[in-house]
Amino acid sequence: MAQHTEDVHLLIGHLFRHEAGKMAAVLTRFLGVDNLDAAEDLVQDTLLKAMETWRFRGMPDNPTAWLYKVARNKAIDWLREQQRKTKQTIEVESTTTAEELFHEDEIQDSVLRMMFTCCHPSIQPESQIALTLKTLGGLSVAEIANAFLTTDDTIAKRIYRAKEKIKGDKIKLDPPGIFEMPSRLDSVIYVLYLLFNEGYHSSHGDTVIREDVCAEAMRLTYLLIQHKSTNLPKVNALMALMCLQSSRFASRIGELGEIILLEDQDRSKWNQGLITKGLNFLEQSSSGDMVSEYHVEASIASVHALAKRFRDTRWNALVGLYEILKELKPGPMTSLNRAIAIGYAESPEQGVIELEKIESLKDHYLYLCALGNFYLLSGNNIQAKSFFEKALQQTASLRETELLKRNIERCG
Repeated sequence: MAQHTEDVHLLIGHLFRHEAGKMAAVLTRFLGVDNLDAAEDLVQDTLLKAMETWRFRGMPDNPTAWLYKVARNKAIDWLREQQRKTKQTIEVESTTTAEELFHEDEIQDSVLRMMFTCCHPSIQPESQIALTLKTLGGLSVAEIANAFLTTDDTIAKRIYRAKEKIKGDKIKLDPPGIFEMPSRLDSVIYVLYLLFNEGYHSSHGDTVIREDVCAEAMRLTYLLIQHKSTNLPKVNALMALMCLQSSRFASRIGELGEIILLEDQDRSKWNQGLITKGLNFLEQSSSGDMVSEYHVEASIASVHALAKRFRDTRWNALVGLYEILKELKPGPMTSLNRAIAIGYAESPEQGVIELEKIESLKDHYLYLCALGNFYLLSGNNIQAKSFFEKALQQTASLRETELLKRNIERCG
């Protein structure tokens, strides 16, 4: 009996997010990093075959195992075809046999190797990030471009340059040595941070949250924690941040898909299990003597997570944390969040004063929203409405548009 097409598409989309990066990493390790493009093509072919087959024959009992089997067979066929064309035996990079390819320990090892290969120091940082997000994160070129406020063509070129560098320098899927590890790990965890943010603040159409993308970032981060050489305080801090942010998923979106702001969220829906895990990871991250931006951002998330009500938030503590973050990670968005914290810690009027100091965000919709909100809190509805209307012109998101229109109605 044929499977409903929409169900198949949904499942394929779900599996793509969760399994495509694993399959690409394993096949690249098997075929050799020179054949990364071929590995990615085989993954795409596998997913297309699943879409065609499952639609008519129904979904298998174990869809993931089905995908792995098909991917493995396609890799073997590809090797045979290349050998037939060249009349030479192609040496595979891994000693792993085809039958062992998708054992769980082989998958984890391949993914870790792939992460560090994508973040090799000879590759430009912006290309490292683009390649990792594309290869292991399952993001499209368009989604990566949206995340970095640039064009599809720019991202495509970055990915191409990264792949050419890998081929030209004959970079292997080997783990970094002890002296390389710190810089390579910094690149890896920054990419995972960006991947999580892309899911949490989605640029994908009108989807405000893409939990599958966040879950993939958390899975990859946890892989680092499971290995002794990469289980460092800042990795635990990043994991803490992800857990604490993820705990609010169920309360951020209403029944009709509308955005629910932090002050209006039903905190009984917050996932206490994830909050506990986040706090535990944050405690583990304090074992070293170095404070990273991930430590500070996780601490900020913990202040929100521990507040029983919005009005119980320790805003003065947040102002202090944003002061530290400003030193570690200077930039307009850090200044924006610091100004908002000051507005709640002191007064809406002071919040407006702090916001007006940030010249580079004058046309950003989040900046305009913050100004509108503080004017509304101070009773200046006319000014508030003006800024909400300006913000409305700066966003193409349906959900953000709905939120701004609700705010405009509140101004009367």
